[in-house]
Formats: sequence, structure tokens, C-alpha cells
Amino acid sequence: MIGTQNESSLHASLKEHYRRPGDLVEGRIGGYHIDLIQAERLVEIQTQNFSSIKRKLADLLEGHNVQLVYPIVLRRDIVKVAPETGELLSTRKSPKKEDVYDLFAELVSIPHLILHPHLTVEAIFIKEREIRCDDGKGSWRRRGVSIVDRTLAEIVDTRSFASASDYLSLLPEDLPSPFTNKDLAAKAGISRSKAQKTTYTFRKAGLLAEVGRKGNEILHARNQDSAC
Repeated sequence: MIGTQNESSLHASLKEHYRRPGDLVEGRIGGYHIDLIQAERLVEIQTQNFSSIKRKLADLLEGHNVQLVYPIVLRRDIVKVAPETGELLSTRKSPKKEDVYDLFAELVSIPHLILHPHLTVEAIFIKEREIRCDDGKGSWRRRGVSIVDRTLAEIVDTRSFASASDYLSLLPEDLPSPFTNKDLAAKAGISRSKAQKTTYTFRKAGLLAEVGRKGNEILHARNQDSAC
């Protein structure tokens, strides 16, 4: 079922997962549409593009507790359907697999907000089905194939981030100090790009300090003033 705000099936399913009896669904506060208004918090489910909600989030945090939910896809099955009939044509497993560090591809847009006392960011680890249709209207990268929907297959786990210690726990224990993005990538088993987005977000949030350089690499150290 597609939600009333032209949302994907994935968004609608996650909203239902977080809904509690008595919640106001798709209510409005301060002119903003809210996925779930609960007694003690607002729940916003964002499947992509945190940059589009920067102003909204900052405004809401002035007077409300907000839980910002973001799905991390551990497994994606790509389902291809026929353009006219919707008939199932094929299903295959995507080779791409996300991890918790993919969260920072979005948090780079709001580093100044991640330690706000009213904000909790929750990564929800899922398996999903991505529905595609060869209708000639999609991205040239997919040769015109459109992604027409994303559906929830399974919820595997969740992990919440609210404090400095929550975020800093993502730095491996055997990470040298100071460390480079190359060090973080190697120790965490992630790409250099993910490491860069992580350290950028941490620096802008005041969790890390730039303490020098090693060749062309920035050296990072934990900011001793960060609250734990």
C-alpha cells in the first residue's frame, strides 16, 4: 500500500512498524508534515536525502524530541516486472550490501544537529525488495529502467545514536591515535569514501579534531571536550 504522501511501500511499512496505539499519523506541527506524532516524541522516517529536511529538523528540535529513522539495507533483492501488466519477470540479489557507516552519507548534511539533546538517530537494518520496470523512463545509468517501488522484506536489527559515546563507539578500538581516513577504512573494513564522510561528520559535530597531516592525509584525534 502506497501512503497518502506519495511515499514508497518501504516508508509506509516502516511507519507502521513504529506506530503505537494512539499515535497521530501524518499530522502537522508548525506547518510541517510529521510521520508519527507520539506523546513523548515525533518520529520522522527518512529513506534518503537528509539535506532536504535540515530546516524542518532544526525547527522541530526547538520544542520537540525527534526520532529520525534511516534504513540500512543489508540485502536487496531486485525484482523486475513487465511495464504493462506488472508481471514478475525476474528476481536477483543485488551485490551491494550496506553497513552502519552508510548512515554518514546522510549525516554529512546535518552534522551540527547530531548531538542535539532532543534528537535520536536510529539506524534500522533491513532486507528489502526493489521493484524495477523497463519502461524507458528511468536513469540512463540503468538504461532507462525505472525503480517503481521499494518494499520491506524483513527488519533485522536497530541501533540508536543520541550521545557522543554512541557515535564514537563506531571508531574501532584498535584505531591508532591520531588516525587517518586510510586507517579508519582499514580497521573498520569500509571504503575510503565512507571513512571520509564519517570523519567529516565527526569533525563538524565536534567529536574529532584535526591535529595535523601525514603526507596528504588529515590526522584526526578524539576531541577531549566531547561529552561521553
